[in-house]
Formats: sequence, structure tokens, C-alpha cells
Amino acid sequence: MLKTNLKHLETEEDVKAVLENNQNVMICCGRMGPMCIPVYAIMESLESKYPDVAFRDQDFDGPAADFIKNLPECSSFMGLPFTVYFKNGRVMAATSSIQTKGQVVEILDKEIGKSS
Repeated sequence: MLKTNLKHLETEEDVKAVLENNQNVMICCGRMGPMCIPVYAIMESLESKYPDVAFRDQDFDGPAADFIKNLPECSSFMGLPFTVYFKNGRVMAATSSIQTKGQVVEILDKEIGKSS
């Protein structure tokens, strides 16, 4: 399990439940490494600014990560983390490798809607 303050997705059932029960979801699938930790920290810092988004992390090496790894939008990704933004269960955006807070906010605002 990842050592973050985010809620973790550990099973395929967890992934399905978060997508079915939340209109807006951001999943960061990675490891506790230098490219991933900054993205987790950004997500943690944005949770209160985007209350309508379910921010979740997922261990890249766990079996449930196959859902994210096998998405067509992630097929060409080479670097961790794989970060996927969903609206109503549909992929709206996907990125790989480290992201800045500005990049994450830009995607959230464009694909999910501006924070309040």
C-alpha cells in the first residue's frame, strides 16, 4: 500500500465502486518514488479545493492497477505515475510522469470544472 494521506484503491472492486459512486474521479497509479510522490502531494493539497472530486491513489504493482494500465489512453505511457481523470466513469484526460500543480489544476478545471 502507498504511504499517502489519500484514499487507496486496492482491489478492482474498489476501482469500480469509486467510479460508480462519484461523478468526478482522479486516480494516480504509481509507486513511492520521486516522480510519483509530488503528484500525490498535489492531490492531497487540492482535495479541499475540489470537494466534488474523489482523489485516489493506487499501487502500480498491485493487481487492481491492471484497470488503469490497460486503458487505451495509457497504452503509450512510459513513466510513472499514470494519472487518469474520469467524469461519469469516462476517461476525460490521462497523463504520465511527474506533473506540476498548475498542470493538474488546468486539467481539473478543463475536464471536471473549476473549483469553488
